This record gives sequence, C-alpha cells and structure tokens, in this order.
Amino acid sequence: MTTAISGTTNALADLAKLSGGASTSPSNQLGQKDFLTLLSAQLQNQDPFAPMENGEFVGQMAQFSTVSGIETLNDSMRAMGDKLGGGGRLSLGASLLGRQVQVEGNIAHPDESGAIHGAVTLDAPVEALRLRFTDPKTGALMHEMNLGAQPSGSTTFSWDELPAELAASRGAVRVQAEAVSEGRTSLPPVSVFARIAGVEMPAGSDELTLDVEGYGLLSSLEITALR
Repeated sequence: MTTAISGTTNALADLAKLSGGASTSPSNQLGQKDFLTLLSAQLQNQDPFAPMENGEFVGQMAQFSTVSGIETLNDSMRAMGDKLGGGGRLSLGASLLGRQVQVEGNIAHPDESGAIHGAVTLDAPVEALRLRFTDPKTGALMHEMNLGAQPSGSTTFSWDELPAELAASRGAVRVQAEAVSEGRTSLPPVSVFARIAGVEMPAGSDELTLDVEGYGLLSSLEITALR
C-alpha cells in the first residue's frame, strides 16, 4: 500500500529554509539534492484526487532557488569582508611606520623632533624622583632631571633640549630613575618611547608584529601607548 505524503508544501518550504545554512552541523544541512529527492517523492506519492497544482510546484522551485541564491550572496559577502579586513590591516600597519610606542626598557633614541619621552612606574608615593640620562657605552652623564615628590602610578617625562649632535645622530641614551622615600633610595622601572621601524602581518592572525627600534619584534597586543 502506498502512503500519500501529506503537508508537502510546508515540508518543502522548511527544506528550502534549511538548505540556506540555518543548521550549524554539516550532517544536518540539506541541499539541492535533498530538495529534489523530496520533490520527486512528493510527485510519485501525491494524492491522485488532489494532485499538486502547477503554480504550487513552480512556487516551491522558486522559493528554493531564492534561498540558494541568498546563500551564494552570503558567501560572496563573507569573502569580500575577508578581503576588506586584510586591506584594513595593511592600512593600519602602514600608518604605524615611523611612529613611537611605549615599551618597557631604559634605552631610548631621540624622536624626529629631537626629544626623548618615557615614564617611570612608582609602586608608592616618593619624596623625590630623579632621572639620569647617560651614554650607554661609556656611562658618561648627559643630563639630569629632578621631578620632586611624586604620587604612586605612572610619572611621564620628556627631555626636549638634547645636544644638537645627539639629536641629529639619533644616538642611544640610557635612562635611569632614582626614587627617594623615607631616606631610602630605589630604582623604579622605566619605559621609553621607541620608533616603529617595520610592521609584519602574520597570516591567520588579527594582531600585527611590530619591529621596534632597539627592542626587536613585539606583538601589537603588548603596546599600551602610542605617539
């Protein structure tokens, strides 16, 4: 005995929706082959006293074609988005070249204006904070800066009046901080701004790899400040 398939109009409509990618599992995803198989079964087992109307048949085919077309459009939009994302990373990388990022370390080079910038991190308030700028090779003192009493946290500094020869050559300078509190002297950590000499964009990753002057390759995710 042949059993007629009832409710096929709704079933095919549901199939068309499923074929559009609503299912997240490949094993549950229905495509064009499944649609045609179900449609063939419907035609073979339809009620002879109530056969499918031509308009109904054409409507189901049009619905499936529309959903398939939307899925194709979605695939194209996703591919376009990937390309635009790559272009955005390229533009960002190009805009970073020549700028300065804050890095942990005490070796600095003058920026394009001939200045050195950085910060000192203090765990607690201090009565006096002094900076010494020296030649990293000879240890010769180049400049001193007294910043007085400072609260805990980050204290920024700038040495703007470098010797003309040092500024022009962009020679290296060592920065050392000395903090005095309750008669005791400590050496708090220093961070400086260093120039970005190059940018790499690893495939399959959203982060950038920065080639920072004097500090090598650093992930863009490690950067906390930019000038």
